[in-house]
Amino acid sequence: MTTDILDDPIARTRIDPSGMLESITALPDQCRSAWSDAQSLELPVDYHDVDRIAILGMGGSAIGGDFFRVLLQRESAVPVFNVRGYDLPAFVTEKTLVVASSFSGNTEETLSAFDQALKTPCRKLVITSGGKLLATARANGVPTFTYEFNGEPRAAVGWGLMPLLAVGNKLGLMPGIDRDIDEMLAVMEKLQREIGVGAAADGNEAKQVARRLHEKLPVTYGAGPLTEVAHRWKTQLNESSKVWAFYEELPELHHNAIIGYKLPTGIAHDTVVVFLRSEDIIHRRALLRYDFTERLLRDAGVESLTVNSRGKSALAQMMSLILFGDYVSGYLALLYEVDPTPTTVIDELKAWLATQK
Repeated sequence: MTTDILDDPIARTRIDPSGMLESITALPDQCRSAWSDAQSLELPVDYHDVDRIAILGMGGSAIGGDFFRVLLQRESAVPVFNVRGYDLPAFVTEKTLVVASSFSGNTEETLSAFDQALKTPCRKLVITSGGKLLATARANGVPTFTYEFNGEPRAAVGWGLMPLLAVGNKLGLMPGIDRDIDEMLAVMEKLQREIGVGAAADGNEAKQVARRLHEKLPVTYGAGPLTEVAHRWKTQLNESSKVWAFYEELPELHHNAIIGYKLPTGIAHDTVVVFLRSEDIIHRRALLRYDFTERLLRDAGVESLTVNSRGKSALAQMMSLILFGDYVSGYLALLYEVDPTPTTVIDELKAWLATQK
């Protein structure tokens, strides 16, 4: 039975031999360690007058930059641009801080853009666990933040985000972020006890959401700061649950997506929309749109559900929903009986690209 799979540690060990769910459980501790380690990062004096930040990264190494962008834009005039590609943007100047973030240090898109940054007078910083990126940074005297993590890049989100928050704090752009991190950790640890692997399915909201997404097409909706959290849900469902998944942004979807709810009828009836909701970090007009959208979906015969954020700060609310979504992706993998860890097709793509010179 489904309940047995979700609650049975023997089944979990069989389906998840590499321990993806253990990595999810360890996320609060990972964030605490990453924040602590990042306090020792030293930045040159001239980094304090940057007027924009560009973060180079792909996949699991990029999502921390997305979260950093939406958090910083709430309290600072310094814009953040997330660069997912081979080329450095033309707007990079001497006062731009370019941060290259790559878990492996061998991400070819990030290496390409970073090599271009080395040819400019911009400020530079590297966040990585090693690889060619670290070697290149050290050879060119670029400040680096390094870490060790035994797991998949997408499970190292704390190591991607916490150093960026520390940089924002050190540059004077995020006053009070240390208090937000304390709250975030407390919120995540409490939520973990409620939805972790040891919490039975009949009282575990994350396991119940996974069950509702089983054999359905998941589409995640978010607004404001929760848009990138919805993006994270989508990618986690792709990589860990091995399923099709999509995400949309409110209110943008009201200018296009709502027109197509009813067709094709087979897809509409096999889709579940997950609303990621906060009562205080989302614009009140956007919240009205949540309510109206639920009605539109119901009228179209499309199932929907809501997952509410926890905490007071934007950081705590975002990370509570990230932890929740990561657990859902792991539990859905158990329901499909697929190992959540490997991303074989991505590995095959990288191997093929390596042969194409």
